[in-house]
Amino acid sequence: MKITSDTLRELLMKPGHIAEVDFELAVKESEKKNTSLERFLVEKGLISDVNLGKTIANAFDVLFIDLQKTKISDDLLHFIPEVVARTQHVIVFEQDNDRLKVATSNLDNYEFINLLKKKTGRAIDVYYATPLGIKEALKYYRSDVRDQIKNFIKELQIHPENEEHIVTLVNLFLEYAHDSRASDIHLEPLENNVLVRFRIDGVLHEIVEYPRTLHEKIVSRIKIMARLRTDEHAAAQDGRFSFSPEHFDHSVEDTATEVSWTSIANKFDVRVSVLPITDGENIVMRLLTDNSRRLLLEDLGLSEDDLQTITRAAIKPHGMLLSVGPTGSGKTTTLYGILQILNTSEVNIMTIEDPVEYDMEHIQQTQVNQSKKLTFVTGLRSIIRQDPDIIMVGEVRDKETAAIAVNAAMTGHLLLSTLHSNDAATTFPRLIDMGIEPFLVSSSINVVMAQRLVRRICQKCRISYTLNEEDLKMLESEGEFLKMAEQFFEKKEFLKSTFYKGAGCKTCGDTGYSGRIGIFEVLEIVEDLRILISQKVSADVIDKKAKELGMTPMFFDGLTKVFKGITTLEEIMRVIKT
Repeated sequence: MKITSDTLRELLMKPGHIAEVDFELAVKESEKKNTSLERFLVEKGLISDVNLGKTIANAFDVLFIDLQKTKISDDLLHFIPEVVARTQHVIVFEQDNDRLKVATSNLDNYEFINLLKKKTGRAIDVYYATPLGIKEALKYYRSDVRDQIKNFIKELQIHPENEEHIVTLVNLFLEYAHDSRASDIHLEPLENNVLVRFRIDGVLHEIVEYPRTLHEKIVSRIKIMARLRTDEHAAAQDGRFSFSPEHFDHSVEDTATEVSWTSIANKFDVRVSVLPITDGENIVMRLLTDNSRRLLLEDLGLSEDDLQTITRAAIKPHGMLLSVGPTGSGKTTTLYGILQILNTSEVNIMTIEDPVEYDMEHIQQTQVNQSKKLTFVTGLRSIIRQDPDIIMVGEVRDKETAAIAVNAAMTGHLLLSTLHSNDAATTFPRLIDMGIEPFLVSSSINVVMAQRLVRRICQKCRISYTLNEEDLKMLESEGEFLKMAEQFFEKKEFLKSTFYKGAGCKTCGDTGYSGRIGIFEVLEIVEDLRILISQKVSADVIDKKAKELGMTPMFFDGLTKVFKGITTLEEIMRVIKT
């Protein structure tokens, strides 16, 4: 019953689930990355996780369980210790009298199932779960990791000379952040302690503190990993390293408690920034996870109409597509989603980025390197001489980059880029302020996508509610917000509508949120708008005309997601203000 590449080839290629060329490439890449083929096929977007799971389960005549949508209670975790669950790829997800329901991605593991049966004295019902499903379910053990970190810190206070524990502690920070879906790790020196915070879904969360006496050694360890100067403490430094957790078991004895944990996280890159401050050296580590999976536009939160508008603009042979918004609003991810549509063997796609955050096959990607005088301007000039059909520029930051980009868009190239702008309409005055002629701006741009990221409600603890007096007071204090909301409903019974939120659970760390999704306004440049832009009218005039022509404002897109139970009213209010 072992699931081999030959087994998957038989199950997925013959029925036509996956094309032969895609499957064979996936086999080679999964072997190179040392990851399971099942997981790789899903991450590449070649098949959905649920369809893969059902196909395998049916072939082996077992039931399938989608663990990504299954809530597992804490009282089930004691049946299998975390280190065993991780190494055996198995978890108990339900009990019923004298029976246990067990999910595993390793259907060949009879020995372990028989051992579990003996140890528990229960009959075992085995279900198949995909590797991604198992990985998601293992997050229910997450609190053990924080306890483990605290135990290592206590041990280091007693034995600060233990270099191995410093290495382990830094590894645990990285692994815990990765499993928590954190984008950044902050190590912030305070007067007496150092605060560790993770940015999860765009919001910083306090994780743990450790004594200042340990900070120098922890900083030194991170500098060694990032190949930075360990003897330099007065200058800012930037570095990068790849982190590939091994299957290891760390133990620290704290009184009678022994804690163990084994990581199954994939390799990921970490970008390190070290900055001297008054209390020491502040470190921020950006986690750049393995982004070999396909980024699909339809997964980013675009409405059907907006998706069609972007697709229509993307297949034009020339012109500009701009993604705008503040830092951290997902602009680059949206552009990569568009590149997935355009990435075919018939075109030459080249990029200049700072940094390259997503590694994409068949696309020539260049990273800005200031020390080598490779900037957006010099890189873009060189790219144009490389016979590209499609160009992506990480960001339009200045007049020179904007001028070259506009010229490229008007001379037979499709150009994608990002720009810092509050909304779609203010993009045009922004470019004009950079020194680009209004008629060039109006002629070169096909579409502008303004966006923000909002946190998704955790689907495992989502509950519905109606507004109470406290909620009403909050809305009344945001008079303009309430006015716009009533306009969205055409003055229907907005205040009596059903809303949703997360109650908080172990999966989402009691935040009520898990993951993020985009809210958008997509402005397609049609003739009426080109005339206005050429006349150098204000952003308000352009915005009003775009709405008359059918553009859905970002706020309304957000409210649509509120009433679908995707995000919360509070989250839209928080994000729209930025």
